[in-house]
Amino acid sequence: MNRRVPFVLFLSLGAVAAVGLGRAVTAAPVNYKLPEETGAFKPGPNLEVVQNNCTACHSADYVNIQPRGPKFKKDFWQAEVTKMIKVYGATIDDADVPKIVEYLATTY
Repeated sequence: MNRRVPFVLFLSLGAVAAVGLGRAVTAAPVNYKLPEETGAFKPGPNLEVVQNNCTACHSADYVNIQPRGPKFKKDFWQAEVTKMIKVYGATIDDADVPKIVEYLATTY
């Protein structure tokens, strides 16, 4: 069961009721300040390609928390980059994929 439908219906009914009572329904703008970036990508080959592609969706902190060790090298990072493209819809140019994998496998 989709739990969002009753909530949306409730909001819609509330808006209709408020308008019906002669009150305009308005929403105040929401302002918020993002925290300062605390993570940074380590220097390495193709760093600029990584920054241009990966930071569109997540910070360097996401990379920093990934597993480390000998078995988490090229094959691991290839799978991660492929997942970002196929599962999460990252718009990474095909020519950049091997550069990103090289950077991650070499640097992390």
